Amino acid sequence: MEIVISNQALKWFKEDIGLKSGDTLRFYTQIYGNSPVQKGYSLAFTVEEPVKVAVSSQMDGILFYIEADDLWFFDGHDLHIEYDEKEDELEYKYVKP
Repeated sequence: MEIVISNQALKWFKEDIGLKSGDTLRFYTQIYGNSPVQKGYSLAFTVEEPVKVAVSSQMDGILFYIEADDLWFFDGHDLHIEYDEKEDELEYKYVKP
């Protein structure tokens, strides 16, 4: 599994969330919502230090990661994060490798 973040999404994280080099951002599972890979669960993120990283990607000194406890959510899919300029929001895509 891998995390792929577009340049536009990275820019959004830096400008809207205020991330900078040295920061760490975790993608985690929420018990409500829906996603294409898990009904009744959705994806969220928070700025926090990692404990047991299963998958990570680093861009401009920022570590984006998923903890081992949340790996089940992805059901073997890669996570691609893009930015939808029209909606001014992130877009999560789950891609089977």
